[in-house]
Amino acid sequence: MKKSIFFASLIIFSLLASRPALAHYGMVIPSDNMVMQNDNRTVNLKLSFSHPFEQIGMTLEKPKVFCVIANGKKEDMISALKKTQVMDHTAWEADYKLKRPGIYMFYMEPEPYWEPAEDCFIIHYTKTVVTAFGDDEGWDREIGLETEIVPLSKPFGLYAGNAFQGIIKVSGKPVPYAQVEVEYYNKDGKSKAPTDYMITQTLKADPNGIFTYTAPKAGWWGFAALNTADYKIKHEGNNKDVELGAVIWVKFHDWINDN
Repeated sequence: MKKSIFFASLIIFSLLASRPALAHYGMVIPSDNMVMQNDNRTVNLKLSFSHPFEQIGMTLEKPKVFCVIANGKKEDMISALKKTQVMDHTAWEADYKLKRPGIYMFYMEPEPYWEPAEDCFIIHYTKTVVTAFGDDEGWDREIGLETEIVPLSKPFGLYAGNAFQGIIKVSGKPVPYAQVEVEYYNKDGKSKAPTDYMITQTLKADPNGIFTYTAPKAGWWGFAALNTADYKIKHEGNNKDVELGAVIWVKFHDWINDN
C-alpha cells in the first residue's frame, strides 16, 4: 500500500514538474469597460489573483491599495471593497457609479504574495481602463505606479485581431527587453489550449520597452510585464527576491455582424 502511494505521488510530481510554469496574474475586471449613455452607470469590479486560463484561483488578501483616477482626481476605493470569491478563492469586489464622461483608471497594489514554488514574493501592480459616455481623452496617461504598462494602443474599443501595444516602465523608466506574459481569461472554461505551452504566451519588449501582441480571440486578455525588484523581503529569516509585475487587462470584441 505504501509503495502504491509513493509511486502515485511520484507520477503526479513528475507530471507537474514536466509542465511549463503556470503564470500568475493580478486581476481587476470590470463588468463593462465601455459605458454608453443608455448603459448601466454602475460598474462592478472584481479583484482577484489567479491562473486565468486554467481557472485556478489563489487567495487575494485585502489589497494594500485600490484606487480610481478620473478627470485628473484620485479616489481611494479600499473602503468600498467587499469580500467575495473568484475561482473558489478569496477575492474582492466593489461597485463604482460613473457620474461624468471621461477615462476611469482602476488599479490595485496587493500585499506581497509568497510563492514557495518560485522561492520569491510576487507583487502585481494591476490596472484596467474604463471609458464613459463618449469621452476617450487620456487613455494613455501614466498613473505613476512602481511598475506599469502604459498603453500605446487604446485599451478599449479593440476587435479580436487588432494589435495591442504598450510600453513597460519601472520607476517611470522604460525597461528594454522586458519579458511579457500574455494569457486569456477563460471565464467559462470552454477554451482548450492545444498544448500546455500555449496557455501562457511569452514575448519580449524591444530596446525601448515597447511590446506588441495581436489577440486571436474576443474576451479579456491579461498582459504581465515581469521584473525583479531592487529590494528583498524577509521570509522565515531569509531575504527573498520580489517579482514585480506590471499588469493591464484589456478586452477585445468580436467583429461586427455584417448580416
